[in-house]
Amino acid sequence: MISNFNKVYHVGLYIRLSREDDDKGLMSESITNQKSLLLQYAKENNLRVYDIYIDDGYSGTNFDRPNFNRLLKDIELGKINMVITKDMSRLGRDYIGTGNFIEKYFPEHNVRYIAVTDNIDTFLDSSNNDIAPFKAIMNDMYAKDISKKIKSSLKAKMKEGKWVGGRTPFGYDQDKNDKNHLIINEEQASIVKRIFDMCLEGLSFYKIARELTNEGIKTPAQYYSFEWKSHYHLRYGEWHSKTIRDILTNRMYVGDLVQNKRSKVNYKVKKIVKNNANDYIVVENTHEAIIDREVFYEVQKRIPKNKGRNEKKEIYLLDGLLYCGDCGHRISITSRRKKDNRCYTICNYYRTYRKKKLCTTHSNNYDELEKIIINSLTKMCFNYISKDKIKNNVLSNLDKNNKVNNKTELEILNNDIKQINDNLDDIYIDKLNKKITGEQFERVKLQLENQLSIKQKKYNDLNDNINDTINEKSKNKIIVEYINKFLSMKEPNRELIINLVDRIEIFEDKNIDIKVSFNIK
Repeated sequence: MISNFNKVYHVGLYIRLSREDDDKGLMSESITNQKSLLLQYAKENNLRVYDIYIDDGYSGTNFDRPNFNRLLKDIELGKINMVITKDMSRLGRDYIGTGNFIEKYFPEHNVRYIAVTDNIDTFLDSSNNDIAPFKAIMNDMYAKDISKKIKSSLKAKMKEGKWVGGRTPFGYDQDKNDKNHLIINEEQASIVKRIFDMCLEGLSFYKIARELTNEGIKTPAQYYSFEWKSHYHLRYGEWHSKTIRDILTNRMYVGDLVQNKRSKVNYKVKKIVKNNANDYIVVENTHEAIIDREVFYEVQKRIPKNKGRNEKKEIYLLDGLLYCGDCGHRISITSRRKKDNRCYTICNYYRTYRKKKLCTTHSNNYDELEKIIINSLTKMCFNYISKDKIKNNVLSNLDKNNKVNNKTELEILNNDIKQINDNLDDIYIDKLNKKITGEQFERVKLQLENQLSIKQKKYNDLNDNINDTINEKSKNKIIVEYINKFLSMKEPNRELIINLVDRIEIFEDKNIDIKVSFNIK
């Protein structure tokens, strides 16, 4: 029986249940059980209960809980001078935070703390109080162990090719019959396909975003109905360049599951950090593709030419292709002036370090410059190159580009093979540490070995045929198309220019060096 020491106690009963406890089916930790035990304890000791504070579904490693904060507020208002929990782990599982409350906060506010089943009572001179710090450490270690087991279980599912994320990628829904499988959302997928098509047409991220916004196409944020505290424009139908880039670079759209891209710092710190690409868990062909692999790889080649340009209302034909011939940095194009509707080029290096005079302006009237460059390309075709020579050179260039594409794919396959081998090593270690069962190990091992066999065969076939991957019929068709577009050049569009030109170097003395994508000498 508690002695009141001639003091009236106003008791706050604190109850907490985490998702981990609930998932484990620990009936002894249930809200109902804790409440029943604490009310019975208060009754037996003639204690007056002021209020009951319940946090359901909150981790013990984090003290930012709504009803725990309400309890602290009532303590500071003088409404409570005794706190009772079932045991110390209900107060918290972080030994530093728990120790701070028991050793400092409660004594400073003259609050008596009791953990019933641990026999802890801070107003008694008891040996049980002496071991309270050790109990706090044990509770912390338990939380750490639970965190490790959950992470291990999630990674095992990822390696099996199961979706374990929260929000699904734009274009996909969670399968109602299998929450670990993705199915296509046709409405969203049509938007994704259109974005890839627009990129292939030569449109920049900004231009794609503007067109979608102007047409009133729903944004991902609108589909997911997020409550945005910032970036409210995303919620109200404003497409952004970053959203476009994220979609165009997302490998999930070819049917591959890419997970473990982010992780928490640790089981106590909830901050999310980006993982290194080598730590991604990639499993091929786990769901239906929205975008063909060939289209996806073609878009990845074009993205660098769209990168680094200012987001402006007008997208120019040569945007992103102009470079300073003297310092090597990009040359940007200014916005059109209202008074004369003209725009000019300027060296970015000069603009950034104008006072240091590290380069010069390289200023040119853009419209005149564009005409000069288009005329130069036309002359290069008509005056110096015969149609037969174009055909031979383009054929050679296609073979060269094909080799580059194949080498890129070989690098991707090589990284995938390395990732699968690393995953095999990881699950073997998990088995040795008894983090997964032998049955789980064999199932994941079989899947990974099948993936490894498929990728290794692809790698070997591609490596053997790297010089002969485009048949003659396809080559001739592409060659004719290239020749016709190049020779017509009446109204060149941005798509054609991007395919023909690697970069254009402009010198201060007005000389221009056009570097095309194929050999014309």
